[in-house]
Amino acid sequence: MDEELLLRRQVCFALYSASRAATALYRPLLDELGLTYPQYLVLLLLWERDGRTVKELGDELDLDSGTLSPLLKRLEAAGLVTRRRFAGDERVVEIALTAAGTALRRRARKVPAALGTATGLSTAELSTLHRTLTELAGVLRTAAH
Repeated sequence: MDEELLLRRQVCFALYSASRAATALYRPLLDELGLTYPQYLVLLLLWERDGRTVKELGDELDLDSGTLSPLLKRLEAAGLVTRRRFAGDERVVEIALTAAGTALRRRARKVPAALGTATGLSTAELSTLHRTLTELAGVLRTAAH
């Protein structure tokens, strides 16, 4: 048997499985907020710095505009963001939080802690894991291009 071809030995499957498990943990918490996981990620960026362009959001989240635009339309329909075209360049669309979008931040504060608690890892271990995964993502993006 080729050990390197066993599913349990595949880093890609471990990452995939962990990602699905984390998203499943988030689902009921985000349901309470009326958000999907990708919508939550957009709001996290807007809570960091409001008034980002669609291109900035797409670059940060590694999402194309075809994926991002419908997601932003749903956030706008929910009254959480506004979309505004720049007068000087109609191709540029700025996304800004509404008062309701800003207020949702307070309710969302419990979401990150839920994952930390569920892992059973210490703050230092979570920090190390985050750093390792961030570095890995960067290396893999570079290798793919």
